[in-house]
Amino acid sequence: MTKTPREGAAATRLAADALRAALMNGDLAPGQRLVEAELAESFSVSRASLRTALFDLAAEGLVERIPNRGARVRVVSVAEAVAITECRMVLEGLCAAKAAERVTDEQISVLTDLGDKMQRAVADGDPMKYSALNRELHRLVREYAAQPVASGLLDRLNGQLVRHQFRLALRAGRPQVSLREHLAIIDGIARREPTDAEAATRAHLSSVITALQEADAE
Repeated sequence: MTKTPREGAAATRLAADALRAALMNGDLAPGQRLVEAELAESFSVSRASLRTALFDLAAEGLVERIPNRGARVRVVSVAEAVAITECRMVLEGLCAAKAAERVTDEQISVLTDLGDKMQRAVADGDPMKYSALNRELHRLVREYAAQPVASGLLDRLNGQLVRHQFRLALRAGRPQVSLREHLAIIDGIARREPTDAEAATRAHLSSVITALQEADAE
């Protein structure tokens, strides 16, 4: 018996969330064509719901619609990645400062434990594990900041940078540099020093910009 595809707003959200997760996990490559019929069948949603989801992701800058050719994963240039990271610097700096003001003892323990895991991942030479922990740290800082406007903007910006983040994670020597920067962010928040937490975050993202530019020049 053929399963009736889901329709409406709930189906659109389901498809958009599934596509967004695939993009964030690096399962879809930049420039990859997104075939509506295949995706609709995969998610058990109608073509109309899937198409609406693609329009939503296009508005977020994750998908590019090509006239008469459908949609594909948007390709983000290094220059654009740098510009996005400059915006992240302001927003994530704000979130780190707010997190330092509001962090609880329990949350400090979580961040400290995460820092230990990041150190082990680098020591074990596991860049993909480190990359996942990296994303989790930034997510937790946004959560602890309780600044929903900044967090929402960052969710949209970060989705566009996934491929560049994976490339940096695999770059020789980058995790060791990045680890020190992330531990400084954790330290500033754990000491409840908003100025130090924000400065450490800005320093880290400035370093990311330099790494992006260096990787592009190679």
